[in-house]
Amino acid sequence: MTRRRELELHRHSLSEIREIMNSMKTLAYMETRKLSRFIDAQQAVVANIKTVAGDVISFYPEILPPAASTPSVCLLLGSERGFCGDFNQGVLQHLDTCLQDLADAEPMLLLIGHKLQALCEGDTRVVGSIDGASAAEEVPQLLGKLIDELVLLQNRYGPVAVYCIHQNSKAEPVMEKLLPPFEDLADETSRFSTPPVMNLDAHEVLAELSEHYLFAMLHGILYGSLMAENFARVKHLEGAIRHLDEKSTELTRQCNAMRQEEIIEEIEVLLLNSGDRQNA
Repeated sequence: MTRRRELELHRHSLSEIREIMNSMKTLAYMETRKLSRFIDAQQAVVANIKTVAGDVISFYPEILPPAASTPSVCLLLGSERGFCGDFNQGVLQHLDTCLQDLADAEPMLLLIGHKLQALCEGDTRVVGSIDGASAAEEVPQLLGKLIDELVLLQNRYGPVAVYCIHQNSKAEPVMEKLLPPFEDLADETSRFSTPPVMNLDAHEVLAELSEHYLFAMLHGILYGSLMAENFARVKHLEGAIRHLDEKSTELTRQCNAMRQEEIIEEIEVLLLNSGDRQNA
């Protein structure tokens, strides 16, 4: 009896854990639906900025800064919370893969996300860390902190090349170059026969576009990474819930088997007592 009650208590505990995990999975799924709307909007903004920049650069290619050897900073975008499988390990593995493509073999690392920071303790390349976002509403505040960190690094080391390694909205690890921007537009062919009409100098226009581009790119990256994190969380929790269901089913089978044994023992005792009375 005692053993069966222990199994029933264990099964009840697993049921409570399953309810909590299922709620977490539902919240993560709802977050992905919300983030998908933000990501579409940000991608459209980035595309429009690049189109305008391409139009300007195609007529004034000299406004692009000359290629120069500068220190590199890698933003590593991990997760703030757990239950997302190997999400953070995937970011670090992609860093190792991308290092061979960087001119600076030992870039400075700026970490975003508490769980990623825990994996990088003792890494001498880390120059700063920021707590990540747990929901879409926290992204603007995180972006402000990230910009402040980048400004501090530029004040300390001068102009830096900024890369970002993150999981995109399709849950694929990627590396994107953020600064200097628009390098891929150096050979852009003009779509028009006459240059754009501007009230500012072309260099000033490029500077303004660069600022808007950086904010829009970082917005999109942060939203995309958070979406990938929640996709990973949904997948990870689905596996955990499936395991709990299998364990609960096994415990139910064991409890039923023990109950059957107890019933048989009770019947045997009744039959034995009945025989004893008849003999008496």
